[in-house]
Amino acid sequence: MNIDLSHGSGGKQTGDLIHDIFIKNFDNETLNKLEDSAVLTVQGRIAYTTDSFVVTPMFFRGGNIGKLAVCGTVNDLSMMGARPRYLTCGFILETGADLDLLDQIAHTMKNTATEAGVEIVAGDTKVIEGDGNIFINTSGIGEILREDVSIHNCHPGDMILLNGNLGEHHAAIMSGRMGIENTISSDCAPLNSMVSDLIEHKIDIRCMRDVTRGGLATVLNELSESSDCRVDIRETSLPVSREVTGFCEILGLDPLYMANEGKMIAVVPKAQSDQALTVMRENKYGKNASIIGTVTEGRGVYMTTKLHGSRIIDIMYGEGLPRIC
Repeated sequence: MNIDLSHGSGGKQTGDLIHDIFIKNFDNETLNKLEDSAVLTVQGRIAYTTDSFVVTPMFFRGGNIGKLAVCGTVNDLSMMGARPRYLTCGFILETGADLDLLDQIAHTMKNTATEAGVEIVAGDTKVIEGDGNIFINTSGIGEILREDVSIHNCHPGDMILLNGNLGEHHAAIMSGRMGIENTISSDCAPLNSMVSDLIEHKIDIRCMRDVTRGGLATVLNELSESSDCRVDIRETSLPVSREVTGFCEILGLDPLYMANEGKMIAVVPKAQSDQALTVMRENKYGKNASIIGTVTEGRGVYMTTKLHGSRIIDIMYGEGLPRIC
């Protein structure tokens, strides 16, 4: 069965859609009341974020748009030193969208939210004429666990850690669109458990940033600009899988500019960098973590290449790969 305009009418079909898909999958006390707003209890200062997801294809190796929507918002909260607590989600459904696929997406969202320890407590649906696409907006609230985690807070001498392999989400989406056969899976994952581990081990985290659209190169340039510093990285320290390396060589791509959905950088004092690396590697989403570089005096991002040359790493120009998330 497919979505039609009656599912957005506010009548019986809308009610059936809400109960048969969203209440069934998201099932929690706050949501099930179906009030106009969710009334929530939080402690102390909060982080709040919102994001929209339009990825195509909607299903890809390693996840789907629903997993992406939950992980994206959970990770944005986590990067500010917050413990994610509650999410809301809005669905824009085009006519012709398959209800069974929508159910699968909602089920994946529930499983991912459960892993991340969050509840989806409110939502909305709208139906528009179209070709069967599904778009999702998620917003989230988190309780601040560590103050002063900021991209403006990096200092010369700090070390930059990356939690694992670059480029997997980008390669998985591109493979799906182009019909390329390989085993590359998206790295889409909730990173809040890793952030909690770093906080529990009393790592003095200066900054965290999830490495998504624009890739690592863009994130490091944002860091340089915001903290008025220079960033030096080493090509030999950048983790990239053999499959993604081969994928990039064939298609002329650079892993530094490829999108990820389960990668983050953490900037920490040099004295705690080895401890922070150990903590990351003990988490299932940080098995291949690496210290990739340092913060120094100056401006810009520079990479020492495998041939011991120096390469300027500029921010990405152009569209990259559209509808990557």
